[in-house]
Amino acid sequence: MTELRKQMESLAGRIELNNRWRQQDCFNLIPSEMTPSLLVKICEISDPAGRYAEHRSFKGREVYFYQGTDFIRQVEEETREQMGAFFGSQQAELRPISGQMANEVVFKALLKLVNRDRNGPFRRLRTVLNNDLNRGGHISSQPMGALFGCVEMDPVSHAEHVLPIPVSQDNPYRADMDRLLERIRERRPELIIFGKSMFLYPEPVREAAEAAAELDHPSLIMFDMAHVLGLYGAFQSPLQEGAHIVTGSTHKTFFGPQRGVIVGDEREPWKEIWPEINSRSCPGATSNHHLGTLLGLLMAAYEMNAFKEAYQDQVIRNARAMARYAEAAGLDVEGDPSDGYTRTHQVIVRISRYGAGEEIARRLEDNHIIVNYQALPDDKTFLHSSGIRLGVQEMTRFGMVEADFETLAGLMAEVVVRNRAVKEAVKDHRRKFTEMKFTLPIKEAIPVAAGILRSILPSGAYAEAFAEALAGRV
Repeated sequence: MTELRKQMESLAGRIELNNRWRQQDCFNLIPSEMTPSLLVKICEISDPAGRYAEHRSFKGREVYFYQGTDFIRQVEEETREQMGAFFGSQQAELRPISGQMANEVVFKALLKLVNRDRNGPFRRLRTVLNNDLNRGGHISSQPMGALFGCVEMDPVSHAEHVLPIPVSQDNPYRADMDRLLERIRERRPELIIFGKSMFLYPEPVREAAEAAAELDHPSLIMFDMAHVLGLYGAFQSPLQEGAHIVTGSTHKTFFGPQRGVIVGDEREPWKEIWPEINSRSCPGATSNHHLGTLLGLLMAAYEMNAFKEAYQDQVIRNARAMARYAEAAGLDVEGDPSDGYTRTHQVIVRISRYGAGEEIARRLEDNHIIVNYQALPDDKTFLHSSGIRLGVQEMTRFGMVEADFETLAGLMAEVVVRNRAVKEAVKDHRRKFTEMKFTLPIKEAIPVAAGILRSILPSGAYAEAFAEALAGRV
């Protein structure tokens, strides 16, 4: 055996073990992850994965700089239509390849717009409102993230003029409405960023939009829905509530591969931002926008538009059930119990009585339950996190309903509260949920996937050998 084959077989073997562990033995409760369906995965490895379709607007027309792109151009246009139907939006920019890139595109587009007619030196945004990092805000909407370099600094402290959205003293997971509206009227932010990574309740978009509309220079209201994109409509509908722009990742609660998206309507006073968003997407942020995952996004959009209502309803019911069962099992669940603890796919658990967040997350992983440790609003830093963050979306897709989370919550409590090993019981429970729902049934999906796979394999002999090897493993 050659050295190259040894290396390849070793890697292939490790990949196979990891796949089996994550897909058959583990409960994945990371709120920012989703296993794509078989058909979405097959799309991702098809021919466009190795191609380019760089394009940009030039003198009123869309110019493509590569040949052989007619198919992917049609895919991009159809994906835009499907995403527009999902959000009820006029515009959909698909070329960002991550949610963070989508945010950065919007920030830079806004900077370009506010400087377009200036005769003086280039200026940054004067004031921005966002969610504080330790109160659930996402890093991409912080000065250390995609907002870097976009906001003016105080000449003395050198701190950016980024103000946190005030939170309620009774419930730090909700905004304090009175203080927020007061801050908008007094500080007149040019940009208000809603959305979080630790996300339990809707954001006050409508109220903020009404307050911002009264300003001499209205704020751009943006909602980073990365975590709740797949729950659009059932959880919250920001564009219909007054937001101008929605950004997000297409792989958390949405069914897609790892990409980003920007959607919105051409509404005054921010209608003219869309040409800037398009140009900041390409050539500003990327040239090749990963055509394999674009193709997978179209397949995922078919699934999402077909199963949207049933999937969203089950996710929200499962999250609220998980919170109830976790509390009943002895875990300390954050949020308002009178409101079901959560209105999203997420459940937040305080574990400081039993150990540090990182330690508890590792203990759960050793028992095949995958979560992530999380700083809670009263924690000083992420390095000393006293919470763990759970998401039910992926396991909902694998067929779990409310009652199934009672067993899982009990197993988690055994690990967290009593420090018991339950890995075999976890594996037994997980193997009840291995067939993906909210997509084509597997007997219908395999023939469709097989057709794509046959076109990928380079020769008939290769295809036959592949089929024989697969048959020998099944």
